[in-house]
Parts: sequence; structure tokens; C-alpha cells
Amino acid sequence: MSEQQNELQQKTLLNNLINKRTTFNSIIIVVAIIMLWRGVWGLLDLYLFPGVPTLSYLVSIAISLLVLYLNDFHLDNLKR
Repeated sequence: MSEQQNELQQKTLLNNLINKRTTFNSIIIVVAIIMLWRGVWGLLDLYLFPGVPTLSYLVSIAISLLVLYLNDFHLDNLKR
């Protein structure tokens, strides 16, 4: 086997390992985000108007829309 073929084979193996590691890291990050979301959701169910679910949902929606609206200005500044 020539040296060029050997180098090409090594690069191919390295790229395959990097791609697998990237996929694994992405899965770990997604699972962590889902677990965080689940925890926040559970805490909101317990503490944000626990006896009145409709009011709790409406307040949650209002707070999230306010946060998204306020963050929009910061995102516009990042584009510049």
C-alpha cells in the first residue's frame, strides 16, 4: 500500500470518528435540554398558581412572550 493511500485511509477513519463523536455530543445536548425543560415545567406546575391551571398557562404564555419580545432587541444588535 502506498503512503498516499495510507494517509487517505487514516484521514477517512479520523473523519468518521469525528462525525460519530459530534453526533453523540449532539444527542447528549438534546437530552440535557429536554431534562431542563421538564424540570422547569414541573416547577411551574407546582408553584405558579397550582390550583388554577388555566391562569397558570396564561401567565406562562404572557411571561414567555414578554421575554421573547425583550430579547428581540438584543438579537437585532448582534446582527450589526
